[in-house]
Amino acid sequence: MIRKILCFAFAACIVFNAKADEGMWLLMKLKKTNYEKIQKMGLNLTAEEIYSVNNSSLKDAVVSLGGFCTGEIISPNGLMLTNHHCAFDAIQTHSS
Repeated sequence: MIRKILCFAFAACIVFNAKADEGMWLLMKLKKTNYEKIQKMGLNLTAEEIYSVNNSSLKDAVVSLGGFCTGEIISPNGLMLTNHHCAFDAIQTHSS
Protein backbone atom coordinates (compact mmCIF):
# COMPACT_ATOMS: atom_id res chain seq x y z
CA MET A 1 0.00 0.00 0.00
CA ILE A 2 2.82 2.38 0.88
CA ARG A 3 4.52 1.52 -2.40
CA LYS A 4 1.40 2.56 -4.33
CA ILE A 5 1.18 5.85 -2.42
CA LEU A 6 4.85 6.60 -3.08
CA CYS A 7 4.47 5.78 -6.77
CA PHE A 8 1.42 8.03 -7.01
CA ALA A 9 3.22 10.87 -5.20
CA PHE A 10 6.26 10.51 -7.48
CA ALA A 11 4.08 10.51 -10.60
CA ALA A 12 2.17 13.56 -9.34
CA CYS A 13 5.44 15.44 -8.78
CA ILE A 14 6.55 14.71 -12.33
CA VAL A 15 3.22 15.73 -13.84
CA PHE A 16 2.99 18.98 -11.92
CA ASN A 17 6.55 19.94 -12.90
CA ALA A 18 5.90 19.40 -16.60
CA LYS A 19 5.37 22.74 -18.29
CA ALA A 20 4.18 23.49 -21.79
CA ASP A 21 5.58 26.45 -23.69
CA GLU A 22 2.25 27.92 -24.56
CA GLY A 23 0.79 31.28 -25.18
CA MET A 24 -1.53 33.15 -27.44
CA TRP A 25 0.30 34.06 -30.62
CA LEU A 26 -1.64 36.77 -32.42
CA LEU A 27 -0.87 36.25 -36.09
CA MET A 28 -1.05 39.90 -37.08
CA LYS A 29 1.55 40.74 -34.41
CA LEU A 30 3.70 37.64 -34.92
CA LYS A 31 6.70 39.47 -36.36
CA LYS A 32 6.75 42.00 -33.51
CA THR A 33 6.27 39.63 -30.58
CA ASN A 34 7.80 36.17 -30.69
CA TYR A 35 8.79 35.34 -34.26
CA GLU A 36 12.47 34.89 -33.38
CA LYS A 37 11.54 32.50 -30.57
CA ILE A 38 9.44 30.24 -32.80
CA GLN A 39 12.15 30.34 -35.50
CA LYS A 40 14.60 28.96 -32.94
CA MET A 41 12.05 26.23 -32.20
CA GLY A 42 12.22 25.14 -35.86
CA LEU A 43 9.80 27.27 -37.90
CA ASN A 44 10.91 27.55 -41.54
CA LEU A 45 8.23 29.96 -42.78
CA THR A 46 8.57 33.72 -42.83
CA ALA A 47 6.11 35.84 -40.87
CA GLU A 48 4.67 37.07 -44.19
CA GLU A 49 4.08 33.47 -45.34
CA ILE A 50 2.10 32.79 -42.17
CA TYR A 51 -0.01 35.95 -42.09
CA SER A 52 -0.26 38.74 -44.63
CA VAL A 53 -3.23 41.07 -44.92
CA ASN A 54 -2.70 41.91 -48.59
CA ASN A 55 -0.99 38.79 -49.99
CA SER A 56 -1.70 35.08 -50.05
CA SER A 57 -0.53 33.39 -46.87
CA LEU A 58 -1.21 30.44 -44.61
CA LYS A 59 -4.31 32.17 -43.23
CA ASP A 60 -5.97 31.68 -46.62
CA ALA A 61 -5.53 27.89 -46.41
CA VAL A 62 -7.78 27.49 -43.34
CA VAL A 63 -11.35 26.54 -44.21
CA SER A 64 -14.53 26.29 -42.16
CA LEU A 65 -16.54 23.07 -42.27
CA GLY A 66 -20.16 23.66 -41.34
CA GLY A 67 -19.27 26.33 -38.81
CA PHE A 68 -18.13 23.76 -36.25
CA CYS A 69 -14.81 22.48 -37.56
CA THR A 70 -11.80 23.75 -39.46
CA GLY A 71 -9.50 22.21 -42.01
CA GLU A 72 -6.33 23.21 -43.82
CA ILE A 73 -5.65 23.01 -47.55
CA ILE A 74 -2.11 21.62 -47.85
CA SER A 75 -1.61 21.05 -51.58
CA PRO A 76 -2.33 22.74 -54.90
CA ASN A 77 -4.60 19.77 -55.71
CA GLY A 78 -6.94 20.57 -52.82
CA LEU A 79 -5.75 17.97 -50.28
CA MET A 80 -7.28 18.95 -46.95
CA LEU A 81 -6.39 17.98 -43.38
CA THR A 82 -9.11 17.90 -40.74
CA ASN A 83 -10.45 15.64 -38.02
CA HIS A 84 -12.36 12.54 -39.08
CA HIS A 85 -15.59 13.52 -37.34
CA CYS A 86 -15.60 16.87 -39.14
CA ALA A 87 -15.63 15.39 -42.64
CA PHE A 88 -17.38 12.08 -41.97
CA ASP A 89 -20.74 13.07 -43.51
CA ALA A 90 -19.12 14.39 -46.69
CA ILE A 91 -16.92 11.31 -46.99
CA GLN A 92 -19.90 9.02 -46.46
CA THR A 93 -21.98 10.90 -49.06
CA HIS A 94 -19.28 10.63 -51.74
CA SER A 95 -18.22 7.03 -51.13
CA SER A 96 -19.89 4.10 -52.81
